[in-house]
Amino acid sequence: MFRELLPYLEEWFKEADLRGYSIPEDYGACPDARLQERINQTVEEFTRLMKGCYPFHQPDYAGQMLKPPHPVAWLGAVMAMSVNTNNHALDGGPPTSEMEKEVIRDLSGMTGFPKTALGHLTSGGTVANLEALWVARSLHPDKEIFYSADAHYTHSRMCEVLGARHRKISLDASEPDFSRNLEEDLQGAGTLVVTLGTTGRGKIEPLHTILPVCKKLGVRVHVDAAYGGFFTLLKKSGLMNAAPWHKLGEADSIVIDPHKHGLQPYGCGCVLFRDASVGRFYKHDSPYTYFSSEDLHLGEITLECSRAGAAAAALWFTIRCLGLGSDSVFARMLADCIEAARIFAAKIDKTPGLKLLESPETDIVCYYPDAPTIHEISGKSRAVFQDLMQQGTHSLFVSLYKMETSEFQRLRPEIRVDDSVSTVTILRSVLMKPSHKGFAGEMVTRINASLQHIA
Repeated sequence: MFRELLPYLEEWFKEADLRGYSIPEDYGACPDARLQERINQTVEEFTRLMKGCYPFHQPDYAGQMLKPPHPVAWLGAVMAMSVNTNNHALDGGPPTSEMEKEVIRDLSGMTGFPKTALGHLTSGGTVANLEALWVARSLHPDKEIFYSADAHYTHSRMCEVLGARHRKISLDASEPDFSRNLEEDLQGAGTLVVTLGTTGRGKIEPLHTILPVCKKLGVRVHVDAAYGGFFTLLKKSGLMNAAPWHKLGEADSIVIDPHKHGLQPYGCGCVLFRDASVGRFYKHDSPYTYFSSEDLHLGEITLECSRAGAAAAALWFTIRCLGLGSDSVFARMLADCIEAARIFAAKIDKTPGLKLLESPETDIVCYYPDAPTIHEISGKSRAVFQDLMQQGTHSLFVSLYKMETSEFQRLRPEIRVDDSVSTVTILRSVLMKPSHKGFAGEMVTRINASLQHIA
């Protein structure tokens, strides 16, 4: 589809020339022949180097969270990059700033936040979570920030950066007396981070059970939905437990990464605040920046300064073309990913020599080679991981997941545990491409063949 979009680029570049957006002539100060020769050589070298990439766009790749951007996102990004707008001050990118404000309203509506919610795009989920935690600390400077053991490592790192006190607690609703224990655990908390779509195991933490407890105690709730946020489009589909998603709009802040399931190029993250008054923490002055308009400049509500307008243009273009509802292209693609994970998990569960850790809640599946001890499980998992990548045209790219031995034993108490070993390494696959739905069986076949090969 990329090639089919090239005529649109041709038309855009004609328009860009008319508007004065063409590259200045002095950028080609060296003689044309020499410049062209250098371009040819550089393209040749670039092509050679890029052969080192794994097949990220193909179903053979199910390792890290790498999802191909949709071609329409690429088109929007390329057209905007040719102008190189900066969405910090309005005069740095008036059109792309308005596009960003529009997509923030779109994403707010998707999550259940009001139209008055405050938000902006970021370079990714790490910075988005940093800003959410910064606001959390600013609101409650003397209280702690809590998060679960499954939360992304971003939270502990960013709390360290902010100098905020922080602590891990359990958010496993299957535990007896969960709500009562949570109430005791949250003493001294100012903000609790709840993850909808943990990046390790794809878990959906029980927001619907947690929120009433937090409201009772006056604890703010920040939802890290960097990976899982777009799954809210499936809350009426019957494919997922809808209860947490119906409560998403009651959180105080939300982080979503459009460059994951939002089909965007890197980097495009997003942070949203239900109460727009937290914008006061961002308030700052600039001697030369915010003079072109009395309207809100996005730089007035971000910690980052220069930000690519192309990211906003790409997301705006994608939402306009694909929609953002429960019957949109987004939703159908996500449904395929969920179904792919379930097909894959079911086949793993029926394959001798392989064991499923737990039923997947999203499109991430964790599993391991059948062995009597965690030492053997870790060794075989690493061997399969490496062997799968060495099979030429039949290579398969998965990932490894290191988890606490205590948590592994809770899920799989029949496995013998060496008390001196604190972690176990297992296999993990991310089936975040719709093409994985028809490829899941082949994946299990290759994994099983690799297991036999290393035996």
